[in-house]
Amino acid sequence: MIDNALPQWMRALVSYVRSGQPDLTNRQMALMLITYITPGPHTVRGLANQLNVSKPVITRALNTLGSLGYLRRERDDNDRRNIFVAKTDKGAEFLNVFGKSIDLQQDRG
Repeated sequence: MIDNALPQWMRALVSYVRSGQPDLTNRQMALMLITYITPGPHTVRGLANQLNVSKPVITRALNTLGSLGYLRRERDDNDRRNIFVAKTDKGAEFLNVFGKSIDLQQDRG
């Protein structure tokens, strides 16, 4: 039996794809959600550990998300070797719109 949440999630994803917004991968979406929802600071190494993937995998995903303006890299002023992954207004707006789409589908559910 299919859980009631899955059809709602499907409708939210279909709505998202139809919206013309950039088509993020699951990995990119996971990075967005981790960065915006969980307390930071977030580092490439920490994100790689959370997702159980290599640092280069995170770097590639961050390159795409950075080019979209959804996340940005910032150097640690205390240790220039460290790079933090930071939120942006554009990324927050993207997730707000996506979240509202999910809410709308739940209301219809």
